[in-house]
Amino acid sequence: MKRYKILSSVLLVATMLVSNSCSDLLTEKPESNVVPTAFGTPAGLLGGIAGVYNNIRGAWGTEGFTINQMAGTDEHLAGGSAAVGSMQSFTYNGMTGASFSGGFGFYADINALNGILELGPKAQGLDAATLKSYLGQAQFLRAFLYFYLVQTFGNIPLHTTFITTPSQADAPAPVADIYNVIVQDLNDAITNLPNTPTAPFLGKAATAGAAKWLLAKVYLTRGWLTNSQADFTLAYNTANDLITNRATYGLDLWQDYADAFKPANDYGKETIFVSDHSTDTKYGAYVQGGSGGAGVNVTPWMGLFNGPGTIGVNSTVNSSGVLTGPSTTNLALLTRDVQFGRPYTRIRPNMPRLTAGPNAGKSYLLDQAFADRLNDSRFHKTFQTVWLLNSGPGGGGGQAISGVYSGAGVAGSRGTLMCGVDTAVWFPDYEVAGAPQNFGSRPFKGIIVPPSLQNNTIFPYMKKLADPSRASQNDPSTRPVIIARFSDVYLIAAEAAFKLGQMQNAADMLNVVRRRAAYRSGAAYTAGGAFGTSTPATMVGDPYPAGVTLTSAQAAQTIAATDVTLDFILDERTREFYGESMRWLDLVRTKSLLSRVKAWNPVEAGTNIKDTHVLRPIPLDQINLVTVGPRYPQNEGY
Repeated sequence: MKRYKILSSVLLVATMLVSNSCSDLLTEKPESNVVPTAFGTPAGLLGGIAGVYNNIRGAWGTEGFTINQMAGTDEHLAGGSAAVGSMQSFTYNGMTGASFSGGFGFYADINALNGILELGPKAQGLDAATLKSYLGQAQFLRAFLYFYLVQTFGNIPLHTTFITTPSQADAPAPVADIYNVIVQDLNDAITNLPNTPTAPFLGKAATAGAAKWLLAKVYLTRGWLTNSQADFTLAYNTANDLITNRATYGLDLWQDYADAFKPANDYGKETIFVSDHSTDTKYGAYVQGGSGGAGVNVTPWMGLFNGPGTIGVNSTVNSSGVLTGPSTTNLALLTRDVQFGRPYTRIRPNMPRLTAGPNAGKSYLLDQAFADRLNDSRFHKTFQTVWLLNSGPGGGGGQAISGVYSGAGVAGSRGTLMCGVDTAVWFPDYEVAGAPQNFGSRPFKGIIVPPSLQNNTIFPYMKKLADPSRASQNDPSTRPVIIARFSDVYLIAAEAAFKLGQMQNAADMLNVVRRRAAYRSGAAYTAGGAFGTSTPATMVGDPYPAGVTLTSAQAAQTIAATDVTLDFILDERTREFYGESMRWLDLVRTKSLLSRVKAWNPVEAGTNIKDTHVLRPIPLDQINLVTVGPRYPQNEGY
């Protein structure tokens, strides 16, 4: 049974009745206004915390938030259906800042948390242990939200008292003051929160371990802002303490990188903090077959290509170098099913080799981040590069709920592909002579799409977050959005050690993650299916390539102190966290956004990006709400 943190609340405050059931923790009765009396009872305090978790759910995992965190970076190019093209190209400005308005909605949550912290100690009917837990939750959540806001927008308003009277005046606070509040909140949360999840905050809600992870990242980020060796030391020591005492907090790495993304392990030892989702609408805005929106997890399909509409069995390359799409004579190879999912095609991997810029002729993912695909298993555990035929005899008839058709296949010019047996589409990680229809001189039943033929509608799929549990291909994901994994603690420590000039300590932390990546297990496709024979492309164990063993792979993955550079650390974060909605903040924190985008995304984003873009614009609709006192200032350059 899934273990959820707490039930959500439509508004920030609800009147709650607490039960002992794991699946029915709270019964809600939303109130129309947040008033002091709302926080006078245990149920009211719990309802306020629930409401904040619900609003986090309305950001992390949604379409807009995911695009904001990954589009236009060195890792991602624009997909053919990029809904907010200005994000991919850095052409947004203050007038088009509506894409960022959602972040300012967190101020309502912050005010509720202020109310909990201010009025909670006066609430009736609370024992000391429960009050401590509630205050710890509020302290963690306030720090979490302020940290996101200050990284995203810079100088923002700072409110730490409960506001009950509306005001139309506001002003930004110094960034240093905001960080001081965040640090104090997290230190208090570490004291008040339990080490492991405790009812009613089950699953992977805030714990003392989660607060230590966040505090380490806060120290690291503040250290970059002010070049503070003291902060880098605090970041390293906090992360190292969490690593040393990981058993106390129920945290650790899985032996296999792929295990971190198995649905059964979503709430396992490597997961630090999540935003829950479920078919139960108390955990989001789930609607069967519904589209994306607030409170819906659509992360699995942001970078999914529209196979049924773009690739056919007889596809060839036209005069523009693009694969032709399905037609009456070029039958579709894939149909949408539960395994295939719902292609949003908003972003795509930065995998094709660049045609311009300082790295022309190179691919960021293939030649830089995942250059060693022999000893490091993470590329093949991140991307799905082989698709079996699942289309009916007519080339796409019907929606296959089971994921595999039976019976006759699709007849192409190079033979008949059998459904569920032959490879329909193969995305090799190298150039293949004869592609798309041949592997060298040998006919290939399906279609081969090497990096040179990939475009904004045809590209490999980032499979880590796939959700095979849905009833239909159009359903949103009910998996939790994992906001933090334990491997991040090692990489925080490595980055802090690098900034302290402690290169051996940095290498030691990186090597823990890198040696884990050498482990091979889980699922991979057999070569037979991948090369288009009639041999079924079944799932088998992931063997080491010829001449490679676990020992030799781990040795190759082990780096020396002299190998540690900032670029190496950023590449390592790509290898470990590709597609996990961290990249924009990683590049901003390390003051690498401009250099990395210009180096690895020069065509779509590099020509437009400028110093201004290290912060997002304050949305104009938010600025216009300040009508008393000085006008609220826009971030420089917008």
